Amino acid sequence: MNPIVQQALHQIKIAMDSSVKLVNMLTEEDLDVRPTKEKFSVGELAAHLAIICEADWYIANGVTAVEMDRFYKKVNPTTIQEIKQAFLHSYDVLEQGYLSFSEEVLQQQITSHWGVTYSRYEWLLEILAHVYHHRGQLHTTMVHILRKDPRIPLFE
Repeated sequence: MNPIVQQALHQIKIAMDSSVKLVNMLTEEDLDVRPTKEKFSVGELAAHLAIICEADWYIANGVTAVEMDRFYKKVNPTTIQEIKQAFLHSYDVLEQGYLSFSEEVLQQQITSHWGVTYSRYEWLLEILAHVYHHRGQLHTTMVHILRKDPRIPLFE
């Protein structure tokens, strides 16, 4: 197993676990709050965050825009329980996939359906950044819009 991949996955796991803690503090009513018109509601943001690992795993493997649309239509958690389950499943898909890659596969250049090309190593870093970005949005929304300060560590 590649130690760099293991370490990146560990950091993603920390972010996913702390995101689940944030979601645990939400109510079903909180999910409907939309702080900015035409942007994600709290529930849509939490659902997007929950499925990032799996969605980005597919992107890191070069799936088409049509395949991604199909994925997003199929995987759409809407309740707190569904969102929490999606976090676990999504991370498991990413972890199992990346831990199975050889060094040669990790070095392969993959082009996304919108034209960006990264190695699978770089896609893993992109996934890490993506998770942290949306976790930060959720935390900020909870503090400043919902007036719920989670008071949980976001980093080890």
